[in-house]
Amino acid sequence: MAEQELELNEAAEGGKKSNKLVIFGGIGLVLALLIGGGVWFFMGSDEPVAVDPDAAVSQTDAPVNNAEADYVGMPRPFLFNLPGIDRARLVEIKVQLMVRGEDDSILTQKHIPLIEDALLTTFSAADVQKLSTQAGKDELRQLALLNVQNTLQPITGKKVVEKVLFTGFVMQ
Repeated sequence: MAEQELELNEAAEGGKKSNKLVIFGGIGLVLALLIGGGVWFFMGSDEPVAVDPDAAVSQTDAPVNNAEADYVGMPRPFLFNLPGIDRARLVEIKVQLMVRGEDDSILTQKHIPLIEDALLTTFSAADVQKLSTQAGKDELRQLALLNVQNTLQPITGKKVVEKVLFTGFVMQ
C-alpha cells in the first residue's frame, strides 16, 4: 500500500513539473513574440511610402518655427495680493517667456509693458485655493500663455511667445 502511494506521488510530481514547463515555455514564447513585434514596429521599413497629395492633409497650415529657443525674462517679479478664505495672501511670481529666434526675442522685449499688463491681470484674477496645488499652477501658466498670445497677436501678427515659465513662485 505504501509503495502504491509513493508511486502516485512521484507520478503527480512529474505531472506538475511538465505543467510548469509548458506554462513557462508559453510565457517565454509570448515574451519573445512581444519583443520581436516591438523591434519590428520601431525599426519599421526603410522603403519610401507613396503618398497621394490629394488625400493628404496639408501640414503647412501652421508655420513651424524651428529656430533655437530663447528666453526673455520679465524685468521684475510680479507681486500681488489675493484674497483668501481666512486671510489675504501675498504672491510673488518670477516669469520668463520662451520664444523662438532672435526676431521674436526682440519683439517680446519691445512689448514688455504690454506683456506685464496681461500677466498681472491674469495673476490677480487667480484663486488662492487653486494656486496651492500643482494643477492650479499649471492652469494659471496656461491661462497666462493664452492671454499673452492673445495680447500680442493683433500687434505682431503671430504667436511670438511659445511658453510662459514660472522661475519663482512664493505664496505667503
